[in-house]
Amino acid sequence: MSSSDLIEIVIASGKGGVGKSTIAASLAIILRNSGYRVVAVDADAEAPNLHLVLGINRWDRILEHREGRIGFVRDDKCIYCGYCYDSCAFGAIEEKSGRYVINPWICEGCFTCSFVCPVKAISFKYNVLAGYIKIAYSTPYKFPLVSSEIKPGRPNSGKLVTEAKNLGRTISSGKGVIIVDAAAGIGCQVIASLAGSHLALLVAEPTPASFSDLKRIHKLTKHFGIPSTLVVNKYDLNEKFVSEIIEYARKENIELLGLLPYDDSVPKSMTMGKPVIYAYPNSDITKGIMEIANRLLTIVRNWKSWRLEHIPEKIEPFIPVIIKPRSWVR
Repeated sequence: MSSSDLIEIVIASGKGGVGKSTIAASLAIILRNSGYRVVAVDADAEAPNLHLVLGINRWDRILEHREGRIGFVRDDKCIYCGYCYDSCAFGAIEEKSGRYVINPWICEGCFTCSFVCPVKAISFKYNVLAGYIKIAYSTPYKFPLVSSEIKPGRPNSGKLVTEAKNLGRTISSGKGVIIVDAAAGIGCQVIASLAGSHLALLVAEPTPASFSDLKRIHKLTKHFGIPSTLVVNKYDLNEKFVSEIIEYARKENIELLGLLPYDDSVPKSMTMGKPVIYAYPNSDITKGIMEIANRLLTIVRNWKSWRLEHIPEKIEPFIPVIIKPRSWVR
């Protein structure tokens, strides 16, 4: 990696609670201390917590993110036919005291109710406040943090994540390393986190549920043609199962960065608002993270050759399951 390059690393998992934020914060700090320009992005818009791990309690800048629309029923036109109530696939239309009202926390702005209304009594509010992008330009660890936070009930968190990532790229000036702490699962937030990124660091636990979700998120990285690495967290809770995960990684050409033990230093450090590598520098988990960071640094330093060896051989289409809405006809 030259000084003019930018590498975007996404910390992801198919399952929540596996330690992504702890790993993301630690790696961002270690890369920064190793001389790289670093920007961290919290891409879990529905439950951002990277700022808590980093001990950030104030923001230098908060930007509003507006998009989408919310419907409302015009009482001066409504004839109370109930077609809108029956048509809403999200259950956002409610009947109250003989009137139909649209719950703004549930409405997706899909226009279905307005299509079926015979008297055009449905109108929409546009450019609705959907969330925020928060920026700490100078964290205690000498790198910026961009955090996305969606308002409860608002859709399109993927678009908000994309905006947060774009801002992170702007702050980086196209150089160094961007560490993206993705949401759990394979939804729109995670898709937005992976799109345009260079490397995925997948985190798994040695359980059947986490292993199954690891395969799902890995399929998504292959869809985007992104090479992947792997960290198995809390490996000592079920060491027999770890070998199955490692064998899967070997077959899929996923480089194993390391195994992390269960360590109660992690929840203790979070209550302190400090990254575990600073709160407990001599702990087993810190030693494991340092080893993982050293392997990641080797990849970053030899990025072009490593990428050629680990890029997915075949782009795998990711086809979502389409769920049809229920019929609106009475």
